[in-house]
Amino acid sequence: MATDRRAHADTHGHEGGHHHRDVSGGWLRPAVFGAMDGLVTNVSLIAGVGGGGGSAHTIVLTGLAGLAAGACSMAAGEYVSVSSQNELVQAEVNKERIELESNAAAEQAELAGMLRARGVSAATARQAAAEISAQPEKALAVHALEELGVDPGELPSPVVAAGASLASFAVGAIIPLIPYLVGLQVMALSLGLAAVAAIAGGGMVARLTNRPFWRGAVRQLVLGACAAGITYLIGVAVGHVAG
Repeated sequence: MATDRRAHADTHGHEGGHHHRDVSGGWLRPAVFGAMDGLVTNVSLIAGVGGGGGSAHTIVLTGLAGLAAGACSMAAGEYVSVSSQNELVQAEVNKERIELESNAAAEQAELAGMLRARGVSAATARQAAAEISAQPEKALAVHALEELGVDPGELPSPVVAAGASLASFAVGAIIPLIPYLVGLQVMALSLGLAAVAAIAGGGMVARLTNRPFWRGAVRQLVLGACAAGITYLIGVAVGHVAG
C-alpha cells in the first residue's frame, strides 16, 4: 500500500497538492498575441484591398506579403524584446550578487526583515535568513525573487518567444486567405471564416485563463470587426477617389 501511494505521488505530485500550468516559459503571450494579430492584420488587409476594388490576385498577393512580413516582424520584435528584458534582469541580479559577496551581513539582515514582513516570527526569520545565506546561489535566488520579482533560473527564452510568435502569426494570417487560395474568391467567405476563428481563438484563450468562453469570444470578434471595418471603409474611400 505504501508503495502504491509513493507511485501515485511520483505520478501526480505530492498527495493533497495541486499543479499549476507553466506561466514563465515565455511562449503563451507571444503565441496568443501572434495568432490574433495575424488574423486581425490579414483580414483587415483583405477587407481594405477588397473594399478598394482590388482583384483576387491582388488580395492573395497582399495577404501572403502581409503574412510573411508580419510573421518575421513579430518574431524579430519578440526576440529583441525578451532578450533585452532578460539582459536587464541579469544586470540587476549581478548587482545583487555583488552586494551579497561584499556586504553579506547586511544582506542577511535585509532578508530576515523581508521574512518578518511576510509574517514570520523574528527568531524564525533570523534562523531562516542565516540558513539561506549559507548557500550563495539560493540566497541570490531568494533576494532576486523578493526584490525584483523574478527567478533568475527561469527567465523566458527569446528563441521560444520568437518561434511561437512567428508560427502563430502565420497560422492566424492564413485563415482569412483560405477561401481565395482554394478558388472561392468571395470576400464575405473570408470575413466569415475570420469571424469564426476570432470567436474560437478568443474563447479558447478565455477558457485557458478560467474566464467565460463567451467573454473572450465577443471581445476578439468585436476588436477584429472594428479593425476590418475601418480598413474596409478606407479601401472604399480610396477606391472611389482613385476611380
